[in-house]
Amino acid sequence: MLTGFADGGLELRKRASGALTLQGRFPYNKRAVLSDGGRTGRPRKEVIASRAFAYRVERPNEDIHLLIGHSYDRPLASRGAGTLDLKDSDDALTFTASITEEMQEVSFVRDFLAAFRAGLIVGISPGFRIPPERAVAEAERVEEEDPSEGMALIRTILAALLYEISVVTRPAYDETQIEERNWQPGRVILPVRVHPSARWRA
Repeated sequence: MLTGFADGGLELRKRASGALTLQGRFPYNKRAVLSDGGRTGRPRKEVIASRAFAYRVERPNEDIHLLIGHSYDRPLASRGAGTLDLKDSDDALTFTASITEEMQEVSFVRDFLAAFRAGLIVGISPGFRIPPERAVAEAERVEEEDPSEGMALIRTILAALLYEISVVTRPAYDETQIEERNWQPGRVILPVRVHPSARWRA
């Protein structure tokens, strides 16, 4: 599975019922640096275009999870459980999650809440997959950066299948949790299709 990131944008509130409401926002059309190119290579950047996640977001029967650190073993909420609401716009994908009192008693949820309140969890990272070319002819595009801005290769995600949104401690692409993808202008290598629970990042 691929991931993006957003810095900050998380807010936690307590309801009278005792449940906690967690809200977050993932902005579209922001550039992320995947690689600085090292000593001899070219930098690589990525952009997630407006409403790139629309296919699954606009289908309420498609279950999407809110996780801690892209781990399906540490769920906070989900659409299937009725505890996650998603809103899509040209500017951003936003979510509102209800963390029930029962879930607040789970050890990994307590750990998350403590880390969040301590300012250690500051990012949002959507987990998604690029659809096959037979389904979407141009789901992603790779272009040269404007020479006045730099010499990077820029990949723009135009359409993607969103499976989960994660709260993360490091709001950036973590090289230790990605699958290497070799891409260059005019040629895109699609990832191996695996079950969403078998996560991988790029």
